[in-house]
Amino acid sequence: MADRQLLYIGNYTKGADAAIYHAEVDTASGALRQLGKTKCEDAPSYLSLHPSGNYLYAVSEVNTHAGGGAVSAFAIDADSGDLTFLNLQPTGGSPCHNTVDSSGRFVLSANYGGGSVAVHPIADDGSLGQMSDFRQHEGSSVNPQRQEGPHAHSINVDPGNRFAFCADLGLDRVIVYGLDLDAGKLQDHSVVAVTGGAGPRHFAVHPRRQQAYVINEISNTITAFNWDETAGTLTQIQELSTVPDDCSGTTHTADIHITPDGRYLYGSNRGHDSIAMYAIDGAGRLTGLGHQPVPANPRNFVVSADGAYLYSGGARDNTIPVFHIGDDGLLTATGNCLETPSPVCLKFLPQSRR
Repeated sequence: MADRQLLYIGNYTKGADAAIYHAEVDTASGALRQLGKTKCEDAPSYLSLHPSGNYLYAVSEVNTHAGGGAVSAFAIDADSGDLTFLNLQPTGGSPCHNTVDSSGRFVLSANYGGGSVAVHPIADDGSLGQMSDFRQHEGSSVNPQRQEGPHAHSINVDPGNRFAFCADLGLDRVIVYGLDLDAGKLQDHSVVAVTGGAGPRHFAVHPRRQQAYVINEISNTITAFNWDETAGTLTQIQELSTVPDDCSGTTHTADIHITPDGRYLYGSNRGHDSIAMYAIDGAGRLTGLGHQPVPANPRNFVVSADGAYLYSGGARDNTIPVFHIGDDGLLTATGNCLETPSPVCLKFLPQSRR
């Protein structure tokens, strides 16, 4: 039975056009072929997948559910990849990011608008129950235009499934919550600050589980940490720029990913419209390798499970170009490119052909 790999695509489509798209990957060339789309709530911007591969969860960046957005649950058809809507639950704010814990029991959502985190239990059929926890962040930071209050920008679970990392752009903090998977609650655990005005956005843990990284939207930097997964604490070890020294004009970072073998890290720049490339040494420190130009506004990108390809979502250009990852970590355009509306989240779902 040959392996099949699907890619689900979140976007900013609205109204009659609001839909989650899915495509099939040619694993030999990395090329994408769009298969279909599923009608959904407006602005299904960020997606997460259940560890079983049977369900998908999408946050909608709207303000129509109890004054905020929502997270929607879908069942995945194993043969076609099509989605069937199950239900939705309000998140208590305007969500921009979500994740599923590795036990598959809870969806965690980060509300950029309102600056909070929501937790929803997952039923046996994949649908979502009413919110089991809600944590409102408080405070501000040094940038009065962007950091007048909390803005939870992402929520990620550590590989051990014991902690959740929330990067709050408005507070210049990465908040580490303990996960209580019996009660569906977040417990106060630890907090680490980044440089004032940096604006932490997305977060990644190294496969070695000894380092972690946050990409900072406002200052265009990456902060590297040592991660003590026993104590559940982050300690800063490095901060470096994502753009060249001669970069001019307005630019902001977006996404961050590490290759499965842990050798390379990539971060996206919107405005400079590039993927910044780094080598990771044995201590988790980064060395810049240069910048790969990509189509405009790379809000999200993804690295294939085999580490062979990088797919960059050109949100303004409505394209997903494919890049080959060399043994030296450098990216090379393959020439393959999928046209699809405003791609802002890319999630792989490996599955088998039937």
